[in-house]
Amino acid sequence: MINQVYRLVSERQFEEANVEEALTEDVVVVRPTYLSICAADQRYYTGSRGKEMLSKKLPMALIHEGVGQVTYDATGEFEIGTKVVMIPNTPVEDDSVIAENYRRSSLFRSSGYDGLMQENVFMRRDRVVRLPENMDMEVAAYSELISVAFHAITRFKKKANDNQSVFGVWGDGNLGFITCLLLKTIYPESKVIIFGKTQYKLDFFSFVDEAYLVDELPAGVVIDNAFECAGGRGSQYAVEQIIDLIKPEGTISLLGVSENPIEFNSRMVLEKGLTVFGSSRSGREDFQNTVNFLSENERAVEYLSSLIGQRKVVRNLQDIIEAFETDLRNPFGKTVMEWKV
Repeated sequence: MINQVYRLVSERQFEEANVEEALTEDVVVVRPTYLSICAADQRYYTGSRGKEMLSKKLPMALIHEGVGQVTYDATGEFEIGTKVVMIPNTPVEDDSVIAENYRRSSLFRSSGYDGLMQENVFMRRDRVVRLPENMDMEVAAYSELISVAFHAITRFKKKANDNQSVFGVWGDGNLGFITCLLLKTIYPESKVIIFGKTQYKLDFFSFVDEAYLVDELPAGVVIDNAFECAGGRGSQYAVEQIIDLIKPEGTISLLGVSENPIEFNSRMVLEKGLTVFGSSRSGREDFQNTVNFLSENERAVEYLSSLIGQRKVVRNLQDIIEAFETDLRNPFGKTVMEWKV
């Protein structure tokens, strides 16, 4: 079956390509309906990944956050029209110890492997999760990002001690917003503090207990555990501040992606007996937990909907470019594309 794929071929340039796809009983065909632009997609789009990396990865269809409707399933497990979220991580081998999103052999859409910007996406059936009929599909479009935060919190539960009265989250962007919201919902009796660099972004975090600018902290601020969601150049400063404020034997979860290595005070990590761990991407279980969370927490979905900063109906290549360019000018929130190509 011939499928239309919309690939990035060079910086800020997309082209259509015809791809032959095989229909087997293990394949579920999904027509994308809503796609969400991620910062990682923007690094490819703007060429900031570097020429060497781009030459290895391109041409490639972008986007790994999205939902759609089933258009074909030979087995009938999914009826035509069933709403699903698409899992970008695709494991190709089993491992009883290493999770699917950490296996070096796993494939990931929009990272060396065609993403969701396609007429139809041919998914392995274990890579789709059914959505409730009444789900807000615009919010569900960035389920992948929500699942990343959910994955980190799930791992935190396995590593942390019983001191869980005060959580600190560093990073006032989309991931920090989602992580704060999940923590406040999962641990309603605990205090959640957001630490950021921009006041107008912090104003969006109306559901947290306290919000501080990182360079205007009052005296006496102490946290039990921390989630670093700053990423980029801010990661180093965030980790440094976390190590200063966290109680001994606290747990630090690193989620922010930095293109360059960062330094941190390992001496104080040793002196305080801290647990530091990293989390990246997510797997099927995290997606299912995310769908369950969204289904059971209507108020949280309302907060998550406030993350949508831009909406764009996409019908052609020019619309795709305009969506990415608009997203670059969007200082806060997610750009969601209604996919009608």
